[in-house]
Amino acid sequence: MRLADLRGRSVAVWGSGREGVAAAAAIADHAPARLVAVDDTVNFLSLDWSESRAKDVPLVTGDDCHDALMAAEVIVRSPGVPQTHPWIVEARAREITVTGGSALWMADHAAATVGVTGSKGKSTTASLISHLLSATGRPNVLGGNIGVPLLDLPDTDQYVLELSSYQCSDLTDSPRVAVVTALFPEHLDAHGGQEEYYRDKLNILAHNPETVVVNGLDERLAAEIGNLPAVRAGLPDSYHVRDEIVYRAETRLFDRDVLPLVGRHNERNLCVALAVLEALGIDTVASADTLAATAKTFSALPHRLTEIEDPSGLTFVDDTLATSPYASMHAIDAYEGRPLTVIVGGTDRGLDYSPLREHLKGRELTVIGIPDSGQRIVDALEGLPGVRTEVADDLIDAVRLARTVTPTDGAVLLSPAAPSYGRFRNFEHRSEVFVQAIRDTAKA
Repeated sequence: MRLADLRGRSVAVWGSGREGVAAAAAIADHAPARLVAVDDTVNFLSLDWSESRAKDVPLVTGDDCHDALMAAEVIVRSPGVPQTHPWIVEARAREITVTGGSALWMADHAAATVGVTGSKGKSTTASLISHLLSATGRPNVLGGNIGVPLLDLPDTDQYVLELSSYQCSDLTDSPRVAVVTALFPEHLDAHGGQEEYYRDKLNILAHNPETVVVNGLDERLAAEIGNLPAVRAGLPDSYHVRDEIVYRAETRLFDRDVLPLVGRHNERNLCVALAVLEALGIDTVASADTLAATAKTFSALPHRLTEIEDPSGLTFVDDTLATSPYASMHAIDAYEGRPLTVIVGGTDRGLDYSPLREHLKGRELTVIGIPDSGQRIVDALEGLPGVRTEVADDLIDAVRLARTVTPTDGAVLLSPAAPSYGRFRNFEHRSEVFVQAIRDTAKA
């Protein structure tokens, strides 16, 4: 379904955040017979509708939301509205078309788009692809879940998009180059289970992309896509890292350490990015020197293994976007070989922390749990030789404790393995509290 297909139809946009505003404004330009916006849970993500670009579209709140949605022929849901919401289930049962702004946009722009998704690494990989493309003479626009809603993107010849599972689930058109960086259980409450999450995430591959690029070293991803034709970055016949050198098959390109991001997972992100460039017609061998120089200027994205200077000699690391045990496992691996204290805990979504326990077998480190899920994570690690566990009352107390238990040449890693909501407004707020706690405890 395209935006033009909404002409003369009754449409309800669900959500009044930036995605809802973008959708309502875009749809209004295509002459629907009826258009309303609906927000049944006005919160900090909601914008001041009266001051927004969509202010001329009526906004329904409160008790009338359900009826307004069910009166529509098409519901355009914001990504924050889960596919498992009872009203979405009811709407589909009534044969109301449910789609999203990302799907409407992709229907018109798929041929010009690289779409990147994954349970880990999608933001970094999308940003790195955009960065490398620009250096090779390919201007592009970066957007999607990483910042600008798709329906707000300017016209251009090339798009690089980070797409969440919520955005991917609505797609009926795959981007020209469809990319998946990693796959592990995440957001299960919003998708209905692991199988449903994988299905929604991998829907990006389901609608005839020209090229599929995946992280070939991710065993779970490999199992899910089976024999699907794909470029499998990380394997010896594709882009891979061997002996700290980046290769295209057997051709040496440049040293791995030109990319100033720690961790094996970021090596894999680089290999995926290079495979995407080749899919877009760039001769990576001829451009190797340019690509190396450009990779050297790439900066870590905020809140992803971001190192914070401290006069004590400790390295504090903000990885607050690690909201699952698998993401935290990648972060812990990035600091292998150094004395390490990891701060974990946040909103308790009932995640299974046994994979984290298995991953930490044979390691020596300290784990500090903070509310709400910190105690449960610590309990899951009980009895592991070499793993010291502590519980703190809050993040500030955890930073103070970390200073006392971490050797001066060590690292203190905030990699929560849980979302931020509840104790914090969002992940940015959690990061702010962490940084302030580092400053305050340094003075103590």
